[in-house]
Amino acid sequence: MVSWLRGRGIRVAYTRKVFHFAIFTGAAAVHTRWGLPGTNVYGATVALGVIAAVWAGEGNAFYEALARETDRPHRSLFIVVPLVMTAVGGLASALLAGPYAAVGYLVAGWGDAVGEPVGSRWGRHRYRVPSLAGVPAQRSIEGSAAVFVMAWLAAAVALRGVGVEQGLVVTALLCALAAAAAEAVSHHGLDNLTVQLVASLAAVWLLA
Repeated sequence: MVSWLRGRGIRVAYTRKVFHFAIFTGAAAVHTRWGLPGTNVYGATVALGVIAAVWAGEGNAFYEALARETDRPHRSLFIVVPLVMTAVGGLASALLAGPYAAVGYLVAGWGDAVGEPVGSRWGRHRYRVPSLAGVPAQRSIEGSAAVFVMAWLAAAVALRGVGVEQGLVVTALLCALAAAAAEAVSHHGLDNLTVQLVASLAAVWLLA
């Protein structure tokens, strides 16, 4: 789907995040239904597809839907590193947070998915963030605010999905605040790890 969108001129800021949204949402659903074993199978399948695209390289439709021009000359690096960070963060969340790992999956998937497109389209107040391989990276206050708002919704949906009712809105708010703060200070390429792990652990700490 994202390859098709990219082929019709949709910007990578959007196609990359459509993929991001879909993959994390799927992970949350699989984890809620089948736990860590199901999530591992799901993650391995996704990883194989992404690695195949990276192997094919520039010109491959799937690769071009995921690789940012702003990440040159390390476009592949900034596909592979987020993939690895997603896997590490997902596994750590599942082991440390149990069912509340779904909070991290949805917060990272939905919150981070809106941050880049909103920042790309409406971001006016930008700030630099650390990056890997010397690639310049910026985020925006507008994008980070969008991360917070969507993370709040995502946390509420995930918490409701695992049976939390009492204090749902406030707990989701605090998880979103923690995740948005983590996203704002994380290295470019590492936020798939930090956001989902912080959100998951915040849920455990608040509800334990």
